[in-house]
Amino acid sequence: MAHPGTARSAAFFDLDKTILARSSTLAFSRPFYAGGLINRRTVLRSAYAQFVYLLGGADHDQMERMREYISAMCAGWDVATVKAIVADTLDHIVRPMIHTEAVELIAQHHAAGRDVVIVSSSGAEVVEPIGAILGADKVIATRMVVADGKYTGEIAEYAYGPNKVTAIEALAATEGYDLSTSYGYSDSITDEPLLAAVGHPFAVNPDKALRRIAVERGWPVLEFAEPQQPNRSGVRRPAVAVGVVAAVAAGALLLASRRRSRTA
Repeated sequence: MAHPGTARSAAFFDLDKTILARSSTLAFSRPFYAGGLINRRTVLRSAYAQFVYLLGGADHDQMERMREYISAMCAGWDVATVKAIVADTLDHIVRPMIHTEAVELIAQHHAAGRDVVIVSSSGAEVVEPIGAILGADKVIATRMVVADGKYTGEIAEYAYGPNKVTAIEALAATEGYDLSTSYGYSDSITDEPLLAAVGHPFAVNPDKALRRIAVERGWPVLEFAEPQQPNRSGVRRPAVAVGVVAAVAAGALLLASRRRSRTA
């Protein structure tokens, strides 16, 4: 713990749609399918959920539904298997989703002597290795209950909404951060408590509700360009556009399968 008079500032970053252009958890649905953790139907549902998330962000009710869905989905998964799949696929799954502007901001904060902390409602097994790629100093993430090496489907620590504030306040007390001089970055209205808790809040590609609040309170709004990834012809395309096309197709397949089931 820092001594009185030596408080320093930190930079707190949300992960999904702030540092990354998509949901980090949903992005791993295909590797989890390849690893035998989920079935094809779940892959389609995850892709469609990603599509909805990209279009409109996620309010409190949507986040709660996503939490329940993911908790139920991972019940019984082997923790070691999840970590191995994430480690093996992290580079080609995550790197194409990273906003260049976020990387530059992280470097600027480090150059200014600030710790960079990722604060995400995604699971620690996904967030911690992503944090290592980005050079983050600390990670705050959701942690699942584990029994006999498997997830029970219950949540031990949920890093979401007001819980994020509780977590950064506890970390600030331990590390000696002064929140009044610290920075915060997020895209979502669900992170309004986090942004309000720091002295320098920034709305990044904000959803409509957060954009409105940012304008009302005079918070700066940052617009990050979509990450680019090459296709087979060498022409670079927006990564999110590629993801949206795939998700639309997945949504169509899911609807078709539902219609077939009803007909049967």
